This record gives sequence, structure tokens and C-alpha cells, in this order.
Amino acid sequence: MHKFVIKRLLMLIPVLLGVMFVVFVLGHFTPGDPARIMLGEAASPEAVAQLRYELGLEDPFLVQYFRFIFNAIQGDFGTSYRPPHRPVFTEVFAAFPNTLQLAAMGVVLAIIIGIPLGIISAIKQYTPFDFGATFFGLLGVSIPNFWLGMMMIMFFSVSLQVLPATGFTYPLQWIMPTIAIGTGSAAIIMRMTRSSMLECIRQDYIRTARAKGQKESVVIFKHALRNALIPVATVAGLQFGFLLGGAILTETIFAIPGLGRLLVSSIFNRDFAVVRGGVVLIAVSFTVVNLAVDMLYAFIDPRIRSQYK
Repeated sequence: MHKFVIKRLLMLIPVLLGVMFVVFVLGHFTPGDPARIMLGEAASPEAVAQLRYELGLEDPFLVQYFRFIFNAIQGDFGTSYRPPHRPVFTEVFAAFPNTLQLAAMGVVLAIIIGIPLGIISAIKQYTPFDFGATFFGLLGVSIPNFWLGMMMIMFFSVSLQVLPATGFTYPLQWIMPTIAIGTGSAAIIMRMTRSSMLECIRQDYIRTARAKGQKESVVIFKHALRNALIPVATVAGLQFGFLLGGAILTETIFAIPGLGRLLVSSIFNRDFAVVRGGVVLIAVSFTVVNLAVDMLYAFIDPRIRSQYK
């Protein structure tokens, strides 16, 4: 198993290099002078030229890129262009815990809702419950999370005044953002669970288990569900990664001081150093989540675990 983990960690290197290259190129060719942004519009041309020289912005593109890679390996993503010019590493990691918590709560809500609905929908195929669950799946995928968030703010915060509209400090402030960001993922997980369960319960080993007199609950949860969880775990892991990067709109609507909101403000302020650091962190998190899902396969399916012994 450790060889598999090492192999996946080594595969992380080219992925991160590719992500950092794309992010650096986009930031490099985006209009805007970092030196001018840092000094302000009132700065003299001599001061701007001096700061550009100190920052290495006059160096060739490849020199700047490899310097960025070398510094990033050491955890140095530069300094924010905007006052008070804090290190990018400090700003990004100060905002990341809220984004990580929001994405984790969203995917947990999606699993709690999606898997049971998918199981029951598969068992009771073509019943009113199945049609209702299918309708929920289509509705959840179709409704944008930012629209759902705004509707909940208008209803629960403005009209009923039972939930706070902004913030992310105490549990009551977690409810609406979690629902807004997790509903779409719940619908996707429900659809995947349903299709995977339908495929499994039609297999010969399920028929054999029933012929042996196994209880229906044992057949469903021990034999069918365990084999159906592999694609479901894949989708859940991908959704968690997508939520890390897709929390931007949700954090902006609910005024959550997370990484997504920080990236939005940095883009508007042309603070490309913070944007680069935030995108690289999201890419690393996404890859680590995929690695964790791959390791989870071995615990779900003994046949996969036996391959690494």
C-alpha cells in the first residue's frame, strides 16, 4: 500500500508544476503593473522602475517563472500587492480553514442526503418515491448555489429573521451556506448511488444471496451497497474538491471570510500574488483529496486491498 501512496505523491509533482505554470502565465500577461499597484498611482516613474528592479519584474519570463517555483517550494509565494503587504502564505492560510470547513460540511450533508435517497430510490424503482428522488436530483443539479443562497437569505433572514445572513463564527451561521453549497452535490451523489445500486442488485451474487435465505437488509447493505460504494466514493471525493474551489460565490454571498472571497477581492484588486497562492493551495488540496479517495477504495473493497499486499 505504501508503494501506491508514494507513486501517487510523485504524480502530484507534475500536476502542481502544470498548475503553477498556467497560473503564473495568466498572472504575468494580465494587464497591470505590480509595482504600480503596490506604490499607488501617485508614485513617480523612478520609484516604480526601482521597485520593478527589486521585484525582478525586468527579468526574462523563464527566470521569473523558475524563481517563483523555487520560492514556492520553500513556502514563499511572495508578498501581497495591497497594504499592509502581508506575506501571501499568511493571508491564504488565514482564510483557508473557513473554506475547508464549509466544503467539508457541504460534502457531509451531500452524503447524508444523497446516499440514503439513492439506496431507497434503487430499491423502490419506478415508485412515487423514486420519481420524487429523481425530481430532487434534477432540481438540485439545476439550481445554482448562489441563487439558492440569496433565496434563503431573503426568506430565513429577511422575512422570518431566524437565521443570520452573514458570518461564519457560530453554528447558526453555518446552516444556510452548508445547504446552499451542498444541495447540488447531494443530488449528484444521489443519482450516482441510485445507478450504481441498480447495477449491483441485478448481479448474480445478489440473486444467490437471496436464494440462500439472507435477510433483505443484509443483501442490500452488506453485498450490494459495499460494491456500489466505489463510484460513489469517487464522486464524493470529486465533489469535495470542486466545493473547495466552488465556494467562491457562496462565501461572497454570505460574507464568509474564506479563501474564495479572498480570491475574488484579490482579482478585483489585481493582487495576482494572492491569486497564485490561493489557486496553488486549492490544486494541492484537490490532489490530496483524490489520493485519500484512492486509499479509501482499499478499505471498501478487499479485492483492491489484496493487490497491494
